Amino acid sequence: MSKDKSPAKLLEEKLIPKPKHAGLLLTSNELDNSHAFSERYKCFLNAAKTERESVKFTVEEAKKHGFVEFTDGLKLQTGMKIYRTNRGKSALFAVIGKEDISRGVNLIAAHIDCPRIDLKQHPLYEEREIAYFKTHYYGGIKKYQWTAIPLSLHGVIIKKDGETIEVNIGERDDEPCFVISDLLPHLSGEQNKRTLNEGIKGEELNLIIGSMPFVDDEISNKVKLNIANILFEKYGIVEQDFVSAELEIVPAFKARDVGFDRSMVGGYGHDDRVCAYTAFEGILETENPERTAICILTDKEETGSDGNTGLKAAYLRYFIADIADSFGVKYRTVLERTRCLSADVNAAFDPTFPDVVEKGNASYINYGLVMTKYTGSRGKAGTSDCSAEFIGVVRKLFEDNNILYQTGELGKVDFGGGGTVAAYLANLGMDVLDIGVPVISMHSPFELVAKTDVYETYKGFKAFYNA
Repeated sequence: MSKDKSPAKLLEEKLIPKPKHAGLLLTSNELDNSHAFSERYKCFLNAAKTERESVKFTVEEAKKHGFVEFTDGLKLQTGMKIYRTNRGKSALFAVIGKEDISRGVNLIAAHIDCPRIDLKQHPLYEEREIAYFKTHYYGGIKKYQWTAIPLSLHGVIIKKDGETIEVNIGERDDEPCFVISDLLPHLSGEQNKRTLNEGIKGEELNLIIGSMPFVDDEISNKVKLNIANILFEKYGIVEQDFVSAELEIVPAFKARDVGFDRSMVGGYGHDDRVCAYTAFEGILETENPERTAICILTDKEETGSDGNTGLKAAYLRYFIADIADSFGVKYRTVLERTRCLSADVNAAFDPTFPDVVEKGNASYINYGLVMTKYTGSRGKAGTSDCSAEFIGVVRKLFEDNNILYQTGELGKVDFGGGGTVAAYLANLGMDVLDIGVPVISMHSPFELVAKTDVYETYKGFKAFYNA
């Protein structure tokens, strides 16, 4: 029989409780649920590797759950489920609540763009009888991580006559994939003298797409012509059509379980589709909430949220304004009283690289969702720095609903930093707190998350919609 705990031990447990691993806190049924949820999440990751594919996936699912497109003149009433898309690259979903809209809404915002490699507008060329696409990387990547791995090509091409050609090649086993080459170690002595950041330069990210010539002795770029002919036969496009195209290069491999215990999911795009999916699933299951619930899946976060599909654009304000107008309320009144979770990931503590974080304020996998009070860099530059009052509201919500949560920051002070969409939302006058999943190997082609954290984030978002 164990000895009774000392008064000091009891006081320590009360005043200085130690965080615990989710595997020690969740029931076997909850652990099973986290695995089942992650199976659905993996299907999303595999089906939606670009922002356009993410919008298409979520809209199709939303329609199955009773969401209808929000068009001019649509009369809104309690319980209605509506959606709106913006140029096919961002989407908004809402469930109209019971309370007067003038009291504000509960909003969750996630981004569906991810670090990747884009094609230039004149990408096709040949060098020494190998055909390539020239590229320009998008977002913060370690360029060397994108060499010597299978890559696929996704996106759209708009032809001169206005026809839209959808491209998705390299994902199926019976399709070809593409690759960016790297030097063999035997000949990379000079390359090895470069800094890690310059190990592969931006203009060296050239995508190999073919090597067989078009049989004709009268032309010089025979391989380029052969590829151009293949593209014409498959898609009906000519080289000039690349000028009006958006084509993205992403990893061709699938999301998979990681570890003997299958406790983690590895895949491309956890930042930030893990938060997008959990936020979206939460609103799909929201019925007749007290306050109107809104989920926004936005574009361009990885490059600063600029552009007409990024969150600095006006489409979120217009969406809320149109809902407010339907009830005869000023939209600025709604914005000022809105509560928002900026759904974005945080950097999980990686024991292999411990020196970049301050352990007492880092996030850890399998310890639940992460509340990030502030992001930014140096002296909190570029952050909204959430108020203690709103953190108190969210903290109470999670504790009342038995949701595992932790806090985190993006590395040691002065070591780097990063941002989310929180500041742009806070600038509209609403309360905003960053909430998300801790990620290992963030911004790499194969990121890592824990299934328990994904599930707890989904539970937290669902609770917030219904708060």
